[in-house]
Amino acid sequence: MTPLALRTPADLIGAVPFLLGFHPSDSVVVVGLRARRVVFAARGDLDEPPGFVEYVTSVVMRQDIDTAAVVGYGPDEQAREPVTAIRGALERHGVGVIDALRVADGRYWSYACPGEGCCPPDGTAFDPVASPVAAAATHAGHVALPDREALVRQIEPVGGPTRESMRQATDSATARLAGLLAASPPGDLLGSRALRRLGVAAVRQAMRRHREGGHLTDDEVAWLTVLLVHLPIRDYAWERVSADEWHLELWADVLRRAESHLVPAPASLLAFAAWRCGQGALALAAVERAKGADPAYSMARLLDDVLHHGIPPSTLDGFPVPAHARAGSRRPRRRARSDSL
Repeated sequence: MTPLALRTPADLIGAVPFLLGFHPSDSVVVVGLRARRVVFAARGDLDEPPGFVEYVTSVVMRQDIDTAAVVGYGPDEQAREPVTAIRGALERHGVGVIDALRVADGRYWSYACPGEGCCPPDGTAFDPVASPVAAAATHAGHVALPDREALVRQIEPVGGPTRESMRQATDSATARLAGLLAASPPGDLLGSRALRRLGVAAVRQAMRRHREGGHLTDDEVAWLTVLLVHLPIRDYAWERVSADEWHLELWADVLRRAESHLVPAPASLLAFAAWRCGQGALALAAVERAKGADPAYSMARLLDDVLHHGIPPSTLDGFPVPAHARAGSRRPRRRARSDSL
């Protein structure tokens, strides 16, 4: 996401929905900043268990930030305790908390006021739509959905005629792949070379199509999902997922159209793409879909750990490795040993 510069409480409040991808409610949000620019955001419910304060503090401490802000969304009797507890924990760890706010009904209050009369008793009115930060985020193409449920609905499976079309296309793709593998030459053990050739072609086609602004047909999605079951093909796709946002569109589309037993691979690829793009809430929703289809799916479990430990996407700066670098990294041929001394 485009870095957002925050200068006022209204800027902070206006930025949060775009950082999360949705407008929070009954939530506590921690925003991490470096040089007044947002680099991190984490959200929890107001009624999280007692260990949440220590957990979110440990996550924040892993980020490359110099200050933070804490925002509670909801009534004072529910927001005050988690907001002030997180603020105190961060300050004990040496993180400067620039503000601790509560937001409700179009108004905000600060728990960081130095004394009486700092904030109006009725709070300060704000218009999140009028915020320069919100305007900049919208202009950059970022979207803030009404709530987390709306975000989850974005990656729910398609239904109706599209689902029936996908069911038929997937049956045909499965039969097609079985026939091609059965016809593999005797020297191609289990059709592995043929499978890789087909998978590489399908992944490249899908990525090229979306990079150029197009979409896959039902037959193409079905073929891709059948191939992604095979780990070398999934890993080939995984290695090529970058922080370009068209990856989100590609894997969200494939996930929504995938048959239920083929969900784990595209869901995990979407989770990885969302994490790389700084969209943690979408990444978590995608992981939930993958684990819902297969709780033991290793890529989903790995990404679940990455997200819950707050590992920043910047750890993969420079990934994927450019093609020319991959080619240049091959082990050089060993020279023939000379018998002369």
